[in-house]
Amino acid sequence: MSATLDRSAPSRLGATGVQPGKFGLGCAPLGNLYQAMDDRAAFDMLQSAWRAGIRCYDTAPHYGQGLSERRVGDLLRRHPDQPYVLSTKVGRLLKPAGYAESRHGYQSPMPFDIHYDYSYEGVMRSFEDSLQRLGLDRIDMLFMHDLGALTHGPDHEKHFSAAISGGFQAMHSLREQNMVKAIGLGANESEVCEMALRHGDWDCFLLAGRYTLLEQEALDSFLPKCRKRGCFVIIGGPYNSGILALGSQSSREPHYNYGPAPAAVVGKVRELERICAEFTVPLGASALQFPLAHPAVACVIPGMASLAELEQFLYWSQIDIPADFWISLRDAGLLREDAPLPAGRADSCPTTGGGVR
Repeated sequence: MSATLDRSAPSRLGATGVQPGKFGLGCAPLGNLYQAMDDRAAFDMLQSAWRAGIRCYDTAPHYGQGLSERRVGDLLRRHPDQPYVLSTKVGRLLKPAGYAESRHGYQSPMPFDIHYDYSYEGVMRSFEDSLQRLGLDRIDMLFMHDLGALTHGPDHEKHFSAAISGGFQAMHSLREQNMVKAIGLGANESEVCEMALRHGDWDCFLLAGRYTLLEQEALDSFLPKCRKRGCFVIIGGPYNSGILALGSQSSREPHYNYGPAPAAVVGKVRELERICAEFTVPLGASALQFPLAHPAVACVIPGMASLAELEQFLYWSQIDIPADFWISLRDAGLLREDAPLPAGRADSCPTTGGGVR
């Protein structure tokens, strides 16, 4: 049996007018993260995602130093009267720096480099610059990007103070003016999101890689606090940088948390794969669907770098996974006892279907 949670707790999801759907598209790969993608291939993938019914797109100035925003805008400008949910981020300004083969993990990025600025003026400038790169007149969700010690080390306190005293006030003002519908943090650390909850009136959080089949520490306090405050959560990085999509036996080196996967992580993935094999459930499908069982989670946004990855995602997202599979993961100690489990099918028959709903 899955954990019991109060699903009647209030949420701002409806109040903000943001309706992202269960799945969206994380657009860091469209900024040429780790590998280059030409403009034609990027647009073809975005157009295919749109045709498949994906209506939530998350980008940021950091992704290719402006490249991802330009590409996402090229798609969305073709659908001005259609409903969609667009998010981008603030906290990094782009300064001219010349062309480079690689910068911050992005291949052939735009000719800019990043400058951290979480001040009131910096956030307002970042928001306006994003509108220009996107070529759009609106952004639905605005996230403060990559606060936390993981990114900033000893400068964390300085940037957090600037963000709360200045940047949050700018975001609050943009929300009050209806320039954005929802404001929050986009981070790889649940701890800094909890810190922000003590200092501001936030609508939502984008948490990357911290509530997955491999990591459920967000259950300790962050997700319960989001429920109590009525904040909704979007989960990025559901594959934990790739290992939950490729598995442990891929010919490519398994990556976890933006680096080579440690032996202990590979071992846990092998245990997950063992139970996946018993139920004929793809590992990637279970990684995509698990976070959605938590009532604070509104949407999951994997990143995809090719049409093949998009097609794989569309198949995995529609697989009907039996309830007994999730119970077996929990009984094997691979999921926490307090992790909400997807309802799933009542039987344990192998899955053979796929396709786009």
